[in-house]
Amino acid sequence: MKAETLLPSPRSEKLPPGTWKIVSVAAVGSFMAQLDATIVNVSLPDLVTTLHAPFSHIQWVVSGYLLALALTLPLNGWLVSRIGGRAVYLWCFGAFALTSGLCALAWSAPSLIAFRLLQGMAGGLLAPMAQMTVARVAGRQMPRVAGAMTAPVLLAPLLGPVVAGAILSVASWRWIFLLNLPVGLAAFILAVQFLPDDRHEERSRPLDLTGLGFLAPALISFLYGMDHVARPYGQAILSASLVLFVLYVRSARRKGDDALIDLRLFRAPAFSMSAVIMFLTNGVSFAGQMLLPVWLIHACGISPERTGLFMAPLGLGMMCVYPLIGRLSDRFGARDLTGCGAMLSLVGTVILAVLAYSGLNVALLAIALLLRGGGGGTVGIPAMSAGYASIARADIPMATTALNIVQRIGGPALTTACATFLGWRLATVGPSHVASEAYAETFGLLALFHGALLLATRFMKPSEKNRQSGTF
Repeated sequence: MKAETLLPSPRSEKLPPGTWKIVSVAAVGSFMAQLDATIVNVSLPDLVTTLHAPFSHIQWVVSGYLLALALTLPLNGWLVSRIGGRAVYLWCFGAFALTSGLCALAWSAPSLIAFRLLQGMAGGLLAPMAQMTVARVAGRQMPRVAGAMTAPVLLAPLLGPVVAGAILSVASWRWIFLLNLPVGLAAFILAVQFLPDDRHEERSRPLDLTGLGFLAPALISFLYGMDHVARPYGQAILSASLVLFVLYVRSARRKGDDALIDLRLFRAPAFSMSAVIMFLTNGVSFAGQMLLPVWLIHACGISPERTGLFMAPLGLGMMCVYPLIGRLSDRFGARDLTGCGAMLSLVGTVILAVLAYSGLNVALLAIALLLRGGGGGTVGIPAMSAGYASIARADIPMATTALNIVQRIGGPALTTACATFLGWRLATVGPSHVASEAYAETFGLLALFHGALLLATRFMKPSEKNRQSGTF
């Protein structure tokens, strides 16, 4: 499982040839998948009218896409081992563009939902394939290029509603999907030209049908159950997902490296800790993005339009940090950098808890969000890079699948925990209390999760540079 002889030295001054071309192609793939996760939201009222369907049906245009993203994720490692990463990426681009065209041609709500499911299955592999491709070419120098790859992914959820609003102001909702056709075609041509042929690097593996039968339904039922955990059927589905996860673990332990995901990867302490950090990082990020607008709108009386402006420092903090990730990683090492970022985001969250209790102060809110954005931005990429550096190059496809699954579970898990706690506190406060206490306590719970993240970063393995200099 060691990778010292297989990955580039972290002291190397030059990136492998063609790295930035590959990063550009990878960024386009991730951007497309993330953009389509949010761009349709603005068009939902228009879809209700034009397709003559109730909102309860139309919302599956969004929910179905997100669930389909999780459905194909476990297949990433097996597909790469069968036909190579380049071929999988090309097929994903082609299928995503084709299904986008089908969505634009949809004649009813059921047809649009069906086409969105197919689109989500193709898009579910774009982001992990981009991550895997960059990890392979950059190796231990991934922090130097990951900022450029991640920035478009961060921008996609912000740009989605803006782009959709601009399109709907001059055209119908169908053009939201038609937009993917020229972008997908351009990305496909770039991928053909720039991505290296890696079929000779792969070892063909049989498809673990038993593992797929356990893991894919487990992921879908977990995400769906967490989204409906307040209802009895959601709790039942969530319990069923946990049983399926246990059954998958038992099956995978028996099959070893023939399993859909080789659980022996987690025997490497650096990789296991990277997975824990990715889980917590994604969780606190999504939970914070859920709590902030709810608090600003319902407790502080801020209009939805102004709420977006008030939250701008969060994205600004991220965007300021990502271009510097490579230099910061080289200077301080992954453990110190992630620890510092986790501490900053923890401080920012504590400030939010104080503001929720005492009252809104715009200046302090901006500082808190800058700390959360900048601090959170310095945690994920170094931790992910450290996880990749602890394994052999041949295991990168499997590791990518494992990290993406763990990361994807973290968001709904911690978001649901905070939402459930907030709902319980709002329901139990007496008439002499104010809702600010409930929000302050919920931000306090989020701060506890940030504390767990800070603790996890201290268990990361020190970088070679820092060990040799006697820092640790």
